[in-house]
Amino acid sequence: MKNKIIIGTRGSKLALWQAEWIKSELQKLNPGLEIELNKIKTTGDKILDVPLAKVGGKGLFVKEIEEALLKGAADIAVHSMKDVPTEFPDGLYLPVITKREDPRDAFLAPVHGSRFAVRGFKDLPHGATIGTSSLRRSCQLLSIRPDLKIEQLRGNLDTRIRKLDEGQFDAIILAAAGVKRLGWAERITEILEPEISLPAIGQGAVGIECRINDEFINKLITPLNHPETSVCVRAERAFLKKLEGGCQVPIAAHARIVQKSEEKLLIMDGLVGSISGDKIIKGHIERKIENVESLGIELAEDLLSKGAKEILDEVYGRCAPQISGDIAS
Repeated sequence: MKNKIIIGTRGSKLALWQAEWIKSELQKLNPGLEIELNKIKTTGDKILDVPLAKVGGKGLFVKEIEEALLKGAADIAVHSMKDVPTEFPDGLYLPVITKREDPRDAFLAPVHGSRFAVRGFKDLPHGATIGTSSLRRSCQLLSIRPDLKIEQLRGNLDTRIRKLDEGQFDAIILAAAGVKRLGWAERITEILEPEISLPAIGQGAVGIECRINDEFINKLITPLNHPETSVCVRAERAFLKKLEGGCQVPIAAHARIVQKSEEKLLIMDGLVGSISGDKIIKGHIERKIENVESLGIELAEDLLSKGAKEILDEVYGRCAPQISGDIAS
């Protein structure tokens, strides 16, 4: 039996937190197992001065890590699920999705003294400047408040909060999970409910990718899979896969499992929007938990029939192949 494995991870604070967490969980289950972290700089980490929607290629935050898996420079890769493309290179797959943290978006306002400058999203002044690099977020916020000015916000969490405190923005929007994991929960002014900002596919969940034929590794990581989270995220990813093309598009989905009467149901909301936020197509399904991928596809087809196809055709028709879904943290 092997007594050492290598985790491939990005070098950001959040990525390292996630990798260290997986490392500690594996060592709890396997005392004596030696685990090394291989920090890999991805294309997405190198390009910080360009909006994500304008950068070519899918999988900006995973491609180099997957190459390390294929070459044997890593045994497993730890990813934020919302960064993971719906297609995998030959020989790799994603057998484990861990228990989800809060999947919602967080609204952060500057702090003046001991108080937030703005109490919440609805209290933003007319024409306020919001920082986010996510088309999914900007689309939904603009649909509610077309007066808002959306500015690009890239960089790690510390950098983004520093830019907010320097006065570059009236507020910024981040994934609540990352803010909480890195110990910044007290800076969250408001958690945005899905009615305001439906989350990204897989947001809040961590996935483990590995080689399909590595029996030792597959057996080692299986106990970390969280069945309920896995069901929900796989349904969301099937929804995305049915809709996605070559560009970053405002696409969102959130699935959860709810006990109703005698049975558990998968409840899922999905959304496709125009970049300007003037058109948003929404859908909702409640079904028995059976073939969850088919439920994601069913919801996607519902949106396509309601007019999402026209929105997607327009966006895909006027941009070069780029990233898909929503990969900004």
